[in-house]
Amino acid sequence: MSYPWEKRVEFIVGHMYDIDNNGFLDNNDFMCMALRATVVEGKGTINPARLNEYRTIMKALWDEISALADLDHDGKITTEEFKDAVKATCVGKSYSDFPKAMKAFIDAHYQMMDINNDGLVSIEEYRYNCISRIAMDDIKKVDDSYNQLVSDEDNKRGGITLQRYQELYAQFMGNESDKCAAIYLYGPIPE
Repeated sequence: MSYPWEKRVEFIVGHMYDIDNNGFLDNNDFMCMALRATVVEGKGTINPARLNEYRTIMKALWDEISALADLDHDGKITTEEFKDAVKATCVGKSYSDFPKAMKAFIDAHYQMMDINNDGLVSIEEYRYNCISRIAMDDIKKVDDSYNQLVSDEDNKRGGITLQRYQELYAQFMGNESDKCAAIYLYGPIPE
């Protein structure tokens, strides 16, 4: 599989950020992500304090992304505006150089993926994350993506650590090559 940079960024917009599927990003999407993160992390239980933390993270992320991408100030970010902002702020950069709110989002998303809170994202947790976002008819495609993603070190540890996830996310968004393992971070990207 080949997942060029543009397709990866379009995937982030369409399958991770545009929660209400209206074709653009707005503040509502980020508030929906806060609730989703709380429910997923709590396995159905709502922790009001954690919901407030996620709302704070997502509000900061929306404000940061909006400042970078919503150049016409209409309260909406199109996929093209988002791509331009990612190109300016993420391409060629490491995780440590990413905007602060984006780093908070990345870390929060990792916590959602690490369902059993053991500090590793295993193949089972990766599968769950993939199939909750995209329609799949064959788990082998997801497993193949995981096997392309993980390194020998990841396999020895039993999964992906937060630090490794940060590195992979930075490559997913910031490496324009489609020849790096990070292109499989979110499984097989739909056509």
